Amino acid sequence: MTAVAVAFLAPARGQSANTGDQIKPRKSIPRMADGKPDFTGVWAGPGFSHKVGPEDTEPNIIQTYPREIMAPFQPGGEALLSPKPTGDLAKDDALSLCMPVGVPRSITGPFAQEWIQTPQKIAILYEWFRTWRVIPLDGRPHPKDLDPTWFGDSVGKWEGDTLVIDTVGLKAWTLDETVNEFPNKDPKSKQPQIAGRWHSDALHLIERVKYTSPTVASYSVTVDDPKIFTKAWTWDSSMTFHPTWQLLEMICEENNRCRGGTCQSSQ
Repeated sequence: MTAVAVAFLAPARGQSANTGDQIKPRKSIPRMADGKPDFTGVWAGPGFSHKVGPEDTEPNIIQTYPREIMAPFQPGGEALLSPKPTGDLAKDDALSLCMPVGVPRSITGPFAQEWIQTPQKIAILYEWFRTWRVIPLDGRPHPKDLDPTWFGDSVGKWEGDTLVIDTVGLKAWTLDETVNEFPNKDPKSKQPQIAGRWHSDALHLIERVKYTSPTVASYSVTVDDPKIFTKAWTWDSSMTFHPTWQLLEMICEENNRCRGGTCQSSQ
């Protein structure tokens, strides 16, 4: 696999035009009328590097799940996770064709995301690829007959103050990205060669989100893919609320300097 396009798509850190406006800092965790935590607002998600300081959130160009936290492989599972190049760009370098990344990869993407919450549902708007998810909160089960899609079928529920999002019905697609062991096709490129690791169509994804302070939420992702791993494994991260940010328009083809897997200079 030779997914190089993402290294050439400048992350759009959604900055508001109103950064000079006076915005009162949050002093408490916001809540809905029913008492549930309210996640409405623009967040720097798990795909950002969160640190203390003026630049407290910086996008990570390459975001991967550490191999050491993953469970042992099923027989043949490692080949499913990291398949060899096929010569088909739709499989080897999907981002160079601006194919959608879906979930769970959108979760770790280096772009801002906006959450819109009502008592009945939550919508997550991703700046990356201008995609979205709508998650009902009424306790409904997943439909029995699902057509596999990039974003699958998500349903949400509350466990105390923790939001739990359960997703199934995902087509086999990229789980994350990692530095590629194969040489870069463009000898002049100084960008890292990256490749997507894949999940199977049996993936069951569980996200848990909970405020840890008025502006920070823990974000836990549990990956249960029985075709690849012998058991489920969990990755813990966080996301930071930014009241002055707004989502910017991100059109992949407009900035795609690696179309067809061949990268060109931005100059």
